[in-house]
Amino acid sequence: MASARTPLKKVPIHLQSAQLRVFIKGGRIVNDDQSFTADVYIEDGVIKQIGNNLVVPGGSRIIEAKGKFIIPGGLDTCTHFEQSCYGTVSPDDFYSGTRAAIAGGTTTVIDFVVPEVNQSLLDAYKRCRESADAKVCCDYLLQVCLTDWNDKVSQEMEVLVKDNGINSFHVFMANVGDQRAFPESVMYQVLKRCRQLGALLTVHAENGCLIEEKTKEVISHGIAGPEGHVLSRPEEAEAEAVYRAIALASMVNAPVYISKVMSRMSADVIHEQRRKGKVVFGEVIPAALAADGSQYFNRSWRHAAGFVMSPPLRLDSTTPEYLTDLLANDDLQVTGSDHCTFDANQKAIGKDDFRKIPVGANGTEDRLSVVWEKSVVSGKMDINRFVAVTSATAAKIFNVYPRKGRIAVGSDADVVIWDPNSTRTISASSQQQKTDFNIFEGLTCRGAPSVVINGGCVSVDEDGLHVTQGGGRFISAVSGSEFVYGRIREREKLNKPSRVVREPYSGPALSYTSNGTLESVKVVSPLPGTEKGEEFHNRVTRSGGRNLQDSSFSLSGAQIDDNVPQRAGMKVSQPPGGKSSSIW
Repeated sequence: MASARTPLKKVPIHLQSAQLRVFIKGGRIVNDDQSFTADVYIEDGVIKQIGNNLVVPGGSRIIEAKGKFIIPGGLDTCTHFEQSCYGTVSPDDFYSGTRAAIAGGTTTVIDFVVPEVNQSLLDAYKRCRESADAKVCCDYLLQVCLTDWNDKVSQEMEVLVKDNGINSFHVFMANVGDQRAFPESVMYQVLKRCRQLGALLTVHAENGCLIEEKTKEVISHGIAGPEGHVLSRPEEAEAEAVYRAIALASMVNAPVYISKVMSRMSADVIHEQRRKGKVVFGEVIPAALAADGSQYFNRSWRHAAGFVMSPPLRLDSTTPEYLTDLLANDDLQVTGSDHCTFDANQKAIGKDDFRKIPVGANGTEDRLSVVWEKSVVSGKMDINRFVAVTSATAAKIFNVYPRKGRIAVGSDADVVIWDPNSTRTISASSQQQKTDFNIFEGLTCRGAPSVVINGGCVSVDEDGLHVTQGGGRFISAVSGSEFVYGRIREREKLNKPSRVVREPYSGPALSYTSNGTLESVKVVSPLPGTEKGEEFHNRVTRSGGRNLQDSSFSLSGAQIDDNVPQRAGMKVSQPPGGKSSSIW
């Protein structure tokens, strides 16, 4: 029987102000572009001072950070709290999900607004805000999924961007759970609309038509278990869709963000297209850095089903290290958790048919530790790059930098004191997220947060986890991030289409008659300027001016430039033959 939760102690009024003042001493500050040793003073949820020998108010809480790193709180670009799939809802709501995020060092999440059938974007947004605002323990942004396309959706996108702090939208290129795919023609229109609004389109990239055919093949072989999921969604289906999404965005001159890059082939596509100048960003999840598709063939159905996600983990066992290498070298840019948990009984909806297994797994609580273990401890990534892929680059992409993703004066006091010497072994028995399974079970990570400061309040310390339900805030994100749209705007100026000015066609041509047959005719084009008459005078040059080589005689006296106002007079400083006032 679970023990009753210890009630929170009421803080006396004379101590409340001191709780909002924190002084971090002796740590090494790490941002994505520099590292240095300094102290940090926090007050009222904001970083107020950085430096040595700081003078701070009495009563501040002092935290010793010698030998540890002071890094920005993590920004998780992909969470799905309260997500429904096949009639069941993820057990992690906005309270338990953000609580788990904070425990792992993440202080800001980006969750998804998913409209129900026939529900407007604005109504879905309001419903999500009402649920989240009352529960979140940390700050959050929202991204809106587009499940339909029409004029109303286009208009509501503008309202969301201009009045409701939304600067990104999400589409699917293949059916995933309850979500339906968008065809290319619709994606093209959505990309154009996002470019007009300065918003970013994020894409779940898989070839839905190919998956549908492969699924039929897998079922025909009598395969109904979790292994059918990876067999029916091959790596090629992901890579082809990634290329297609980038191509569509390039034709529109819009940026695009590929969610959940899971394969070597799709990562290579992003790498190659970025080298060609395409504005594309790739997101990788910790599951793809720590596991492979062999998990789907585990003899335990529950174990195998626990790893069912889309796109799936890949059968190539070299994929995790390969993706880590690309992440370390900026060929992939950010990490999100794709956190969407389901218990065993929920996964068992698909016990007889892998197509009905709710897709998703855990990740937000373990993201920073897994990325640190697989990239920094392995020597593939330095700590500045670690900050970039876990917070700073995402903050730039979603236009909340340097408020988020940086340790600087004026930035939000979302701070993690990271202990590189701490060791933790991941287990479902000790996790904060509400699920009975953990895909990283038994993984030992050398590096973990020792202190987490969330919005200026110490949320994780030696005494454990301390959070307040509803204590987080919705972060209104402005569209048109310079990090995303800077190159797009300049290309818009340079590549604006213009028509070619040419002589009208003259000569033989085929033309349809009134009865629909083709006959040969001779086309004689009028001379420039004579379209309204056959008179010889007043013809114009190609540039539009008067043709001085033609006669300008007309009984009416009309000239081609009669509509141009004449000057009252003209002063000539040096007339031909010299000035009359000059001394000869």
